[in-house]
Amino acid sequence: WLRAANTQSSSGDGIAELVLQALATKVFFASFRCETCSKEEAKYRCPRCMKYSCSLLCVKKHKLALSCNGVRDKTAFISVNEFTDLNLLSDYRFLEDVGRTADAAARHCMVHSPATKRLLYCLRNKARGCNIELKTLPVGFTKRRENSTTFNFMVPDDKTLADILKPYIDPVESDPVVCQRLKIYTASPQSDVRILMKIENRSRNSIRYNELDASRSLLDNLKGKVIIEYPTLFVVLKTLKNDMVVLGQVIGNYNGKVTFKVG
Repeated sequence: WLRAANTQSSSGDGIAELVLQALATKVFFASFRCETCSKEEAKYRCPRCMKYSCSLLCVKKHKLALSCNGVRDKTAFISVNEFTDLNLLSDYRFLEDVGRTADAAARHCMVHSPATKRLLYCLRNKARGCNIELKTLPVGFTKRRENSTTFNFMVPDDKTLADILKPYIDPVESDPVVCQRLKIYTASPQSDVRILMKIENRSRNSIRYNELDASRSLLDNLKGKVIIEYPTLFVVLKTLKNDMVVLGQVIGNYNGKVTFKVG
């Protein structure tokens, strides 16, 4: 009887503790107003942006206004003073998920298929013959997974960069929808358009870009350069300012950029 009484007492204490936690949570939220409508008491807090909301309608409005997906950012910075056991558990589970994802990627049949290996071998040989240093990342890296490059003898390699860009930024030859989206480029003189490519194997505090010659072919522009997985070209306007420093320039600022992945 005594053991049963102790069990009931422990159960009752647990329920009482849950009730107290619920009341404390309610009092905590009652001290905040909805940050969307500013009228009602807050009932929810977004796990990602920590904004307070009072209803499902306000939750949806805040997601649209802030482009928030409502999913907690597992890699968000947390100061040491605010770090708790729950944060430690979250980090541990996150690392476990990363390990499982990497293991699944390594076991994927397409990654190690003979066809994939032959394609990479063919691409490296072709690049080496063109004086281009092509490097590939280990299995599991995002850029390795996103690389959809194929080798096609029917695609001409003597097409100039200016001709490649015409369907996008030429005011006459580009598609009307694309032209409208990139009107800042179509309205600018072609002499203001610059094509840049990031120089690989440099430290993060010394990022530089090569300026490519639009009158030459993509093949000629890539000769003598290092490419990791696939080349990414940045189409920028020299009249606008940004922090993209061109190799050899003390200050080379560009803005209004469009990114093209080649391959």
